[in-house]
Amino acid sequence: MSEAWLLVTIVGAGTILAKGAGPVLLGRRPLGPRLSAMIALLAPTLLAALLVTQTLATERRLVLDARAAGLAAAAIALAARAPTLVVIAVAAATAAIVRLA
Repeated sequence: MSEAWLLVTIVGAGTILAKGAGPVLLGRRPLGPRLSAMIALLAPTLLAALLVTQTLATERRLVLDARAAGLAAAAIALAARAPTLVVIAVAAATAAIVRLA
């Protein structure tokens, strides 16, 4: 697990540096649309990778347990456009019910 946190820290620092380097290196010139779109997707991509690895992996094994059920329930609630607090409650309740079973 320490390898994952090290990787997350390095990629997070790289994201911050990439976002900060644009204004410093380009001055008042705007970024190109492709580069701007890529940088905007770095943080959500990192968060999604962290979410998946923490939910579906234990050390070096794929694990489908209560966490995966909670994530699936949260995805369904998000697809139904539920508010964030409802999504969290649905995910927590689903994981708790699966753990009880």
